[in-house]
Amino acid sequence: MGVSRRTTLWLVAVLFCLTTTCIRGEDEAPVNEEPVREFRKGAETREFQAEVSRLMDIIVHSLYSNKDIFLRELVSNSADALDKARFVSLTNISAIGSDAETQQLPFEIKMKVDKENRVLTIRDTGIGMTKEDLVQNLGTIAKSGTAAFLEQMQKGGDLNLIGQFGVGFYSVYLVADYVEVVTKHASDDTQWVWESSASGKYAISADTEGEKLGRGTEIRIHVKEDASEYLEESKIKELVKTYSEFINFPISLWTEKTIEKEVEVDDIDADMEDKKKDETASSDGVDVEEEEVEEDKPKTKTVTETVQDWEVLNDAKALWLRPPSNVTDEEHDGFYKVLSKNPYDSPLAHSHFSAEGDVDFKSVLYLPSSLASDFYENFQSKKASLKLYVRRVFISDSFEDLLPKWLSFLVGIVDSDSLPLNVSREMLQMSEGLKVIRKKIVRKAIEMMKKLSDADVRARKGPEEDESEDEWLSKLTGKPAPEEGEKESAIEKAKEEATSKYDKFWKSYGKAVKMGLIEDQSNRRRLLSLLRFETSATDGNVTTLDEYVSRMKENQTGIYYLVGTSGTDELKRSPFVEMLVSKGYEVIFFTDPLDEYVTSHVTEYEGKTLINVSKDDLKLPENDQKEEKEKNKRASAYFKGLGSWWKKNVKDISSVRVSRRLSSAPCVVVSGKYGWSATMERIARVQALGDSDKANIMKSQRILEVNPRHPLIKEIRKQWEENPEDENLIANAKLLYESCLMESGYILDDVKSHNARILSLLGEDMKVSDLSPGEEIDYPEIKEEKKEEKKESAGEDKSAEEIEDLIKQAEEQAGHDEL
Repeated sequence: MGVSRRTTLWLVAVLFCLTTTCIRGEDEAPVNEEPVREFRKGAETREFQAEVSRLMDIIVHSLYSNKDIFLRELVSNSADALDKARFVSLTNISAIGSDAETQQLPFEIKMKVDKENRVLTIRDTGIGMTKEDLVQNLGTIAKSGTAAFLEQMQKGGDLNLIGQFGVGFYSVYLVADYVEVVTKHASDDTQWVWESSASGKYAISADTEGEKLGRGTEIRIHVKEDASEYLEESKIKELVKTYSEFINFPISLWTEKTIEKEVEVDDIDADMEDKKKDETASSDGVDVEEEEVEEDKPKTKTVTETVQDWEVLNDAKALWLRPPSNVTDEEHDGFYKVLSKNPYDSPLAHSHFSAEGDVDFKSVLYLPSSLASDFYENFQSKKASLKLYVRRVFISDSFEDLLPKWLSFLVGIVDSDSLPLNVSREMLQMSEGLKVIRKKIVRKAIEMMKKLSDADVRARKGPEEDESEDEWLSKLTGKPAPEEGEKESAIEKAKEEATSKYDKFWKSYGKAVKMGLIEDQSNRRRLLSLLRFETSATDGNVTTLDEYVSRMKENQTGIYYLVGTSGTDELKRSPFVEMLVSKGYEVIFFTDPLDEYVTSHVTEYEGKTLINVSKDDLKLPENDQKEEKEKNKRASAYFKGLGSWWKKNVKDISSVRVSRRLSSAPCVVVSGKYGWSATMERIARVQALGDSDKANIMKSQRILEVNPRHPLIKEIRKQWEENPEDENLIANAKLLYESCLMESGYILDDVKSHNARILSLLGEDMKVSDLSPGEEIDYPEIKEEKKEEKKESAGEDKSAEEIEDLIKQAEEQAGHDEL
């Protein structure tokens, strides 16, 4: 195992730049509470190339709060040494060993725990180190990274930078009070031992007594008393699974297991067993007969035995490193189960790709088949299940900038060779590479969802005019079309699978996609194709924006939609869509409160403007004709006086206009172009931190549109012309406005007054002049039905039922007697 000279030359100046006030007082002794161990006899003792005791203070007390990472650092160093050995062996096999036995050593990492002596051993068969390598790599601290290191120290941010500054090996002193490094380089005949307790000195000596390694490095970690958890097999397994699960080389741990096996029994034991069986059989009253036993077949019994053996901890393969075309769907399903830790789930879709350029990385993304139940409740705090690896070494799963919030449901891996091994959060946030990775991941995730959407559309539409059934089926399934006899069932199955898969996706992730539409402007056009909704023409089925545009009338310039929260049935009956539907225009029904925000961010699609039919800027192509314009002009002049009178008495409206959108309704309340729709007003009302002043301003932008053809409107104008001060007329005008206000989806503020007017109308219709409660009347006595009669009736019914049962039983008995 080796640490490069360049990476270890970064911190020399730390030891000189750190004044005596950096860590402790000038006269204070170095921090080293552990007992100092004696070096081997005859070892060459040296001092570190600086005050390493102070460096250790930085590492242990400032740099790493998470001690677990020491194992990641050491395993990463071992993997680097193995990579180097494998690389040089490709061109020169003698570079990894002078004899056949050494050359044939497998590239691997092995760990062993000795609880009795409190030693954790990590051994690799990598390139190994010479004496000079030990001095340069483990005895010298780098100069070039000192300024950056100190800068990070002063900021006090995330200082998880030990590997980046070339001192990853020294993280071992987080858990160790003494470390031995035994190493053998293939080109060196001598096996060397480096040892230190980080007290400022280290020793190097030739290893003449220890086990011969052949090639590679063995680190013996003498674990501190307060780090005993790292002597537990379960802890080592956990750390390897977390940080080094996908290292290219096998990582094995010497473990203790209990097994069952068959062993031969001697004659005495066999006689005792036979006697015991005979006694048991006799006590049960069973005659015991002699069985013929083959003389050559020995008697055995099952015993439990404790054995020790090597257990491979990283058996999961780095699937993302393989070409996507070489990985089957079954392999992706299995890998997804490993990542998600859910053995019973399979992904809806996956995306396996690699990117090259400023940042090289490989990635595999999975779309879970179901969403976590608390995803939307904890939308802002939800942590993505995307893991960042650098050269197959796990770095973190908490880099929030790798994925936008609306995509945090994805499960996957990003593995980059371009990022530093110990990249910190601050560095990654500043990195241009992160922006490249994020952009590519988002695009690939949308492409993955788009494939599901395209398959759904293709399944619903069927083959194109110039497309054969076989071609259509192959594109839908990604497989060759079956034989003629099996084609019909295959088509039905493919249709059902494609539509149900996207339906499942949209029900789970539809809101997340809409959040993406609101937040991600750069990908808004791509996300719009994923939308699903019902319209006035789909008869309960869903459709897409592309399909809507394809059905638009020749002279139609806008995409008409209506937002509501009470379901499509109510929106279909809305007065806003009456005239549009009667003229053959299709209206989109948005039924999610989130759609109100989406439509405020999405204003056009394919050059077509999105038009909210509940707002006053609705214009139909027919209204632009000369005759229609003239008619509207005359109608507006005719109702102008009535409009002013109505506005004066209602007060909650900005104006009254003649409507060209109504068919059967007498009137409707619309919002101004920049005002709140009825749905938006409902949403604003329930917000805890809503602005009441803004709500009042928006309320004043309501517009009352009247239907000039409706009898009620004609009668109101007639009575207004006769006597505009008539109290009954004013009350009826208010009542009509309030009724239309509620039918338009708005919430009525003064419900009490509205109910009073309704009760007054009921009183008139029922000829009740005074609605005030009067005295309570004397109630006449009402004779109740006698209980005895009820019992008698019930008894009669019960007797009839019993008679029927008796007859049935007699018939069954007669049939039984015949048999």
